[in-house]
Amino acid sequence: MIVDPKRSEKFDYRRISQQTLSLYLMTQCQLKLRHSVTSLAQTLGYIKATQRTLHDDKALDYLTLKLTERKLMTYLISIVRVQ
Repeated sequence: MIVDPKRSEKFDYRRISQQTLSLYLMTQCQLKLRHSVTSLAQTLGYIKATQRTLHDDKALDYLTLKLTERKLMTYLISIVRVQ
């Protein structure tokens, strides 16, 4: 995007959708409160579904959802390794 500034005009880096923000905050709360694996897996499903419906120009939503998914997966993998 630094190389081609016109390409960066296509993306919206200023806004994040309410749905994405809600999923991020919900995941953070669930991780801090140590929710069950079932509950976390359901949230992961919500994240995946939201990713599929995301428009190409929503860069901040995309990055936030990827971060949330990665945090959730890392936590789930750490739980499985402990057991």
